[in-house]
Amino acid sequence: MSKQYETVIGLEVHVELATKTKIFCACSTEFGGAPNTHTCPVCTGMPGSLPVLNKEVVEKAVAVGLATNCTITQNCKFDRKNYFYPDNPQNYQISQLYLPICRNGGVEIETESGEKKIIGIHEIHMEEDAGKLIHDEWDDCSLVDYNRSGVPLIEIVSEPDMRSADEVIAYLEKLRMIIQYLGASDCKLQEGSMRADVNLSIRESGAEAFGTRTEMKNLNSFKAIARAIEGEKERQIELLEEGKAVVQETRRWDDSKESSYAMRSKEDAQDYRYFPEPDLVPVIISDAWIEEIRSRQPELRTEKLERYKKEYDIPEYDAEILTAHKKLADIFEATVAICNKPKEVSNWLMVETMRLLKEKNMEPEDISFAPENLAELIGLIDQSIINRTVAKEVFEKIFEDNIKPAAYVEENGLKNVADDGALKSVIEGIVEANPQSVADYKAGKKKAIGFLVGQTMKAMKGKADPGSINKILSEILDN
Repeated sequence: MSKQYETVIGLEVHVELATKTKIFCACSTEFGGAPNTHTCPVCTGMPGSLPVLNKEVVEKAVAVGLATNCTITQNCKFDRKNYFYPDNPQNYQISQLYLPICRNGGVEIETESGEKKIIGIHEIHMEEDAGKLIHDEWDDCSLVDYNRSGVPLIEIVSEPDMRSADEVIAYLEKLRMIIQYLGASDCKLQEGSMRADVNLSIRESGAEAFGTRTEMKNLNSFKAIARAIEGEKERQIELLEEGKAVVQETRRWDDSKESSYAMRSKEDAQDYRYFPEPDLVPVIISDAWIEEIRSRQPELRTEKLERYKKEYDIPEYDAEILTAHKKLADIFEATVAICNKPKEVSNWLMVETMRLLKEKNMEPEDISFAPENLAELIGLIDQSIINRTVAKEVFEKIFEDNIKPAAYVEENGLKNVADDGALKSVIEGIVEANPQSVADYKAGKKKAIGFLVGQTMKAMKGKADPGSINKILSEILDN
């Protein structure tokens, strides 16, 4: 009988904080600048340069700690983590080992079976990001871009409480939602502002001792994380089944090949020769400062969900979808504030917006259209200036290019034909050309009117109000 195994998973999640400047200097943190243009002597590790702590980094770290039920370390400090790598200009990273800013927290997730489970957070610490190596295969060389060097990070270290890829994804989604709601980071995995390293080990079911763990890096999407977990689980089980040992090491996941390979043996804290950072004073966080940060905490998803159900009178399902992403919730609230039609706004976001996001492989955070334009579109439908078929076409342009709908409708001649006389004339022609449908309708097959409406819309090139067509058709057919 084959053995049963249990997977034990812990995560180290790195999150780039949404500050305008770096953690220890005034250089820009903006993503996508030309290489080495967001740099200065401090973030390129020049001798004699001195770091100065960005206060906003501390405040954002504390905000995340409070929202994840952590204890705030009110007397904390920074340490030097020494390692030698081309993208690490000082040959050390300023981080926190001995007194991390947040400790002993946790977030609640829902497992596949619908049960609630707390995933413990061991600690959250502040640190600076390293630069980025760019490997040029054409010239067979590696180039270094230090724009990212010194960008502020928090590293959220979980307890080894997760037992499957599904639990890992649920935990990451919960973390991302909390951090986005706080405005602490945009958490865009594809831009590297949220990165997860997976620590995974296998043990026989029922065993108390942990197995030997490996750490997997280079994971930049939830799908890649799930695939990497399944791949590494199978690899470790195979080794154990063959009587071989799992080696503690850092592995890199290659998502295109759906396999991992060893990078280096896994370091422990002593390998980094940590010591207190001599160029930075300790950080003292007073009770008053914590309360000030707590008082600025925004409404998080749970409270927002309850408020939506009461304030907007929309179904719970709608509220769940809209509050799952802060960007969607923000657009919803801003649009409703203009047009005061919550259900209509909800429908456009949940149906057409979600469809376009899926088609274009985008995240809700990537939405760029203005709430004013969605509200204006809803107004055009309400006033029967355009019908819903045309509105969907216009909404695609709003979604893609954030166009002004009224101007676009005018320029492209998309208004409903307002002349009832002209519309009636077209309908009379359709009725005359379709005697069978007319006979079916008069024989009691009321659905036959749908065909005649469709033919009229076709003849009007979509620029007619279905309500007006139905009304005129009914008048003609019922006489």
